[in-house]
Order: sequence, then structure tokens, then C-alpha cells
Amino acid sequence: MVPLNTADQETPREREEFRRSAPHFADRITADGRDGWPVEAGRYRLVVSRACPWASRALVSRRLLGLEPALSLAITDPIQDERSWRFTLDPGDRDPVLGIGFLSEAYDARETGYPGGVSVPAVVDVPSGQLVTNDYHRITLDLATEWTALHREGAPDLYPEEHRDEIDDVAEGIYRDVNNGVYRAGFAEHQHTYEDAYRRLFARLDELSERLATRRYLVGDTITEADIRLFTTLVRFDAVYHGHFKCNRNKLSEDPVLWGYVRDLFQTPGFGDTVDFDHIKRHYYQVHTNINPRRIVPLGPDLSGWLTPHHREELGGSPFGDGTAPGPVPDGEEVPQEGRVA
Repeated sequence: MVPLNTADQETPREREEFRRSAPHFADRITADGRDGWPVEAGRYRLVVSRACPWASRALVSRRLLGLEPALSLAITDPIQDERSWRFTLDPGDRDPVLGIGFLSEAYDARETGYPGGVSVPAVVDVPSGQLVTNDYHRITLDLATEWTALHREGAPDLYPEEHRDEIDDVAEGIYRDVNNGVYRAGFAEHQHTYEDAYRRLFARLDELSERLATRRYLVGDTITEADIRLFTTLVRFDAVYHGHFKCNRNKLSEDPVLWGYVRDLFQTPGFGDTVDFDHIKRHYYQVHTNINPRRIVPLGPDLSGWLTPHHREELGGSPFGDGTAPGPVPDGEEVPQEGRVA
């Protein structure tokens, strides 16, 4: 799937305001190493923020595919400073493998004076300390299709060839109106651009709700890349997007279909065990000071509903198809207690 060119699909009004930059570093890590970066166990480090929905895609994919032994993980502080993502959760405020205090140092090692923003997910080459890619669209697709030699036994096919056109089509609408739509609404500077984003968001959610009313997953009978991309926005919806980004026609928990769907995924190993609600809420409410200048983090919503029965298995399908669920979360990668659902 080619990264979406959202500029081609935006209205003139949308171009006045929020624009998500295309990834500047789009090298690929492939089985044949055609971009100079061959798949190799232990060579690369995946840098994520558990607060970030784009990074969370890579977290989920890595868990489902069992790539933890092959691709090490660095988790940033959910609160950024003027140098962006920082490793203040680690001893000495430095990543223990890369030896850096800020992700920007890996960007600088790749391109001195790089003028763009520092984003996650990012994959860093450990021997050189250089950033390889920050292409959040491509990273998960390559984990699914180029890293197959290092997948765990029983790993699901998250991007099955026979369904790729449908996955791409569904994911394109999700990206434009849901993944990016909540940001267009939240960062709107004029009423009309907010209303455009709001209407398109809920129109797409209504369409997805109708689609999922009679099928367990978005494409086919198993989890695919499309489900991962929708999940990372839906899991944040009531906690931050409903209030913080003014996406408040209704809460996700008030849509029986989408609420059941996202709970089904949350309770599937590899999804909910990567979600840190503490990081999510603190990042959005404390970093976006233009929206929330007093940086007050709300105590709600009540998270206990995430573990209630969803009954989605009655629709058929199986999350991993002929495969199996991933094993336990590796030691040291567990979500801290304050971020988990009780």
C-alpha cells in the first residue's frame, strides 16, 4: 500500500489549517535490503510513544507477529519538551541501547540540520545510531510482509495478498476521516473547518458501524492491518477525542456496534496489552496547551467497561485464523499499573 497523499483528497478549506506532514525518511527495511537496510534480527530498535496512535500501530503489529526478540523496543516519555520525544523513563534519562537522551539525536545522525518534526514511530539502526524510517504507514506493512522470516510460529497474516485491495480501500477512508479526522477537528482554527472534519468523522464512523454490524472484522474473517489502524483511534476516543478534540456527537461507548468491536480487539492478546491510558491522557491534555492551557488531566472516563463481554464471537471469524495468539508480554514491556484497565 502506497502512503496516502492526503493533500489530493483535502478540500480547500481543510488546506487552510491542519496538515499532517508526509514522512521525510521513508527508507524501507526489506528482506532483500534493496534500500540498504536488510531485515536482520537485533539490528534495529523501534521507538514509540504509547500515547501516540500512529506509533501504537507498530506496537500492536510487533506483538501480534511475535517480533519482540528480533526488534527491540524503546518507549519515550509521553510528555515532550522543546526537543520533542525524550527517554526520561529510562535510567539516566538515556535510552539504554541507543545511548541517547532524545529521539532527535537519531534524526540528526541521519541528516544534520533536518528541519522537520521528530515523530514516532521511528526505527533506528543500532550500530550507526541513525534513523532508518519514520514512515508510519509503511512500517507496519513491512513488518507484516518483509519480516516474515522472523515471525513467531502461528503469527497471523495481517496483510493477506488476496484482500490487499480491500484493506487498502477501507484503510484509506479510515485514515482520511477517522485517524486524521479527529486531529482536523481538534486543531481546527475556524468553525467551518471544525464542522467539516466533525461531519466527515461521524459519517465515516456510522459507515463503519453499519459494516461491522454483520461481520466481526473489517476485511475477511481475521484481524488485518485495517483493524489495527481503526483500533488505535477508537481506543482513544472516549478518553481524549470526545472531549479534548470536541468530537462529541456521541461517545464510542454509546455506539453498540463499535463499542463491542473495539472491546473485542482490546481483549485480544496483542491489542489491549499495549494500551497505556495514563500515557494517552497525560500526553494529550498536558502537551496540547493551545487546546488545554491549564494542562488539567481529567480523571475519567471509567475504564472498567473495557473488560465486559462483547459477544462479537457470535458473528463468526477468528482473530488469528489458522494461527495462534501471541505469548505473554515480554518482561520489561508491560504497561505500568497506572495505565492499565483494572
